[in-house]
Amino acid sequence: MTVIARRLAGHLARGLVMILVVTTISFVIIRNIPGDPMQARYEKLVEQGMSPDQAERAVAVLYGFMPKGTMWEQYLDYMRGLLHLDLGQSLSVPGAEVTTLLGSAATWTILPVLVGTLLSFAVGIILGVYAAIKRSSRLGDILAVSGSLLHGLPQYVLALLVSAAFTTLLPIFPASGTADVTLEPGLNAAYIGSLIQYATLPVLTYALAGYGGWILAMKSSVVTVLGDDFILAAELRGMRRGIIFRYVARNAILPLFTILALSLGLLFGGAIFIERIFTYPGLGLLLLNSITDRDYALMGGAFLLITVAIVIANIVADMLYTAIDPRVRSGQETS
Repeated sequence: MTVIARRLAGHLARGLVMILVVTTISFVIIRNIPGDPMQARYEKLVEQGMSPDQAERAVAVLYGFMPKGTMWEQYLDYMRGLLHLDLGQSLSVPGAEVTTLLGSAATWTILPVLVGTLLSFAVGIILGVYAAIKRSSRLGDILAVSGSLLHGLPQYVLALLVSAAFTTLLPIFPASGTADVTLEPGLNAAYIGSLIQYATLPVLTYALAGYGGWILAMKSSVVTVLGDDFILAAELRGMRRGIIFRYVARNAILPLFTILALSLGLLFGGAIFIERIFTYPGLGLLLLNSITDRDYALMGGAFLLITVAIVIANIVADMLYTAIDPRVRSGQETS
C-alpha cells in the first residue's frame, strides 16, 4: 500500500469515528432540548389560523411518529436505521421521510452557495494579488479596506443590506422565494430565468460574505511568497515582472485551495440567516424550522449531513493539497 493510500485510509477511519461521535452527541442534545414537539406544533398551527380544536386533532396525528421507548432504545433504533440510510420520519411534516426533505432542501442550497463561494474565491484571489503587489499604493489600500470591511460584517447584516439595496432602493430583484409562482416548473426558458432571478441576491450575498476573507488571505500569502529566496533570485537575474507575478500567484494560491475545499464542505449547512431573510428553502432554513418545531429526526438528519460533508471536505482538502503541491508529494515519497 502506498503512502497516499495509507493516508487516505487513515482519514476515512478517523472520519467514521468523528461521524459516530458527532451523531451520538447530537442525538443526546436533541433529545434533551427544552420544549415539547406537540406543543410547538400546536402553537404553530394556531398561528397559521386553525382553531384550537382543529389544531388538537391535527397534533394528535403526530403521536404516531414520536420516538418510542427509553433514550437508549431510541438511540439503538436510530443507529440501526442509519445503517440502512433510514433517518426516520419528520414530525413537522407528518409522513414525510427525512431523507426526502433533506434532498429537496439540498437542491436549493448547493447551487447558490457553490456559485457564490467560487465567485468570491475567483474575485478575491485576483484582487488579493493586486492588493499585495500594489500594497504601497492607493489601489492596494482600497482593496485591503474593502476586504476588511466585508470580512467583518456578519452574513445577516450583508443579507439585509443587499435586500434593502436591490429590493427597496433599486427594486430590481424579488425579495424572497425561489421562482415566480405563476410559471409552470420545467426546463423552459421562462422558468429557468425566474430561478436565476430569484437566486441572484442569495448568490450575491454569499459572494460578498466570502470575498473579504479570500482577498485578505491571498494578499497575506502573496506578501509571504514575495520574500522567498527564489523570487529574490529571479529579480536579481532580471526576470520580467510578469513571469515573477505568475510564479508568485501560483505558489501563493496553494494553501487557499485547502481552505476552499473546507468551505465547500460547509455549504451543506447553508447559511441560516441568509436563507431566512430571503425565504430561500435550503438546508439552513430547514434546520432552523426543525429546531423551532422540535423535529428530532429532521434535526438529527441535518446535523448528520453537515458532519459528513465537513469530514469529506477535510479528506478532499488534504488529498488536493497533496496533489497540487509537488513539495508535499516529494516529501511523502521519500518518507
